[in-house]
Amino acid sequence: MDNIKNTAMVTVCGRPNVGKSSLTNALVGEKVAIVSNKAQTTRNRIYGVVNREDTQYILLDTPGLHRPKSALGDYMVKVVTASLSDVDCALLLVEPIPHVGGPEKALIDRIREEKIPCVLCINKIDTVEPAELLPVIAAYSEAWDGFDAIIPISAHTGGGLDELMKELRRYAEEGPQLFPDGQTSDQPERQVVGELLREKLLLCLDKEIPHGTAVEITKFSERDSGVIDVEATIYCEKASHKGIIIGKQGAMLKKISSLARRDMERFMGAKIYLETWVKVKENWRDNVNYVRSLGYRED
Repeated sequence: MDNIKNTAMVTVCGRPNVGKSSLTNALVGEKVAIVSNKAQTTRNRIYGVVNREDTQYILLDTPGLHRPKSALGDYMVKVVTASLSDVDCALLLVEPIPHVGGPEKALIDRIREEKIPCVLCINKIDTVEPAELLPVIAAYSEAWDGFDAIIPISAHTGGGLDELMKELRRYAEEGPQLFPDGQTSDQPERQVVGELLREKLLLCLDKEIPHGTAVEITKFSERDSGVIDVEATIYCEKASHKGIIIGKQGAMLKKISSLARRDMERFMGAKIYLETWVKVKENWRDNVNYVRSLGYRED
């Protein structure tokens, strides 16, 4: 877009499962971050790109702030705190609950420390009555009087998103277009298809098992016919978990792969030939070298 004259870098932060990725996807207009109803779905910082009129907004979708219990958790928390440096605005996403919890207090402290503007967004307003928002607003206003704006939204229905974008326009500064036309994320296609497979693991598996999985794309190539060959290895932490992921006569792995392939084809706009394997890497989340080898790096 030749008319892009301004840019705004906005970090979207909050506790796990508050709707950060859903909001990023809703503003971008397509899925750039995987979503599930399980906490800690997002592990990396993901850029979502939105072009509106003369401004390009870069939304930094971050992992949920939580108390880390592994090397992977340490990495995720560092991603959150680092993402609150050198941005034009922070967007603190919270649920419509009249209580300011530990993660929210920690994020507010970090935002104050960085001295960056902050917009408070109360998400999931489609799940409560309008009058129930008043004590939520009061609780956060008492916790900190430094919010530039408090905007109730619903990432699910789209309510309040136009107002939010108008507010974010205030933080745009004159500068060049950072992402080219048509690019909606900073993620390479290879990484996106791996994340889509991990999303289906979260969807189909219960309890702790999906949190102990990671995906490595070992082959990503296009044939002359346009078909894309994808080979993926799913790592889990225990042999018993491997059996559950594969399922009886391979039924669970087939289901996961089929759901993932459908989304991959939608994303790539091409036919996908997907092969998946499951391997055990015991306690990989507690091993810094394993965590880094699977792509979770701070640099």
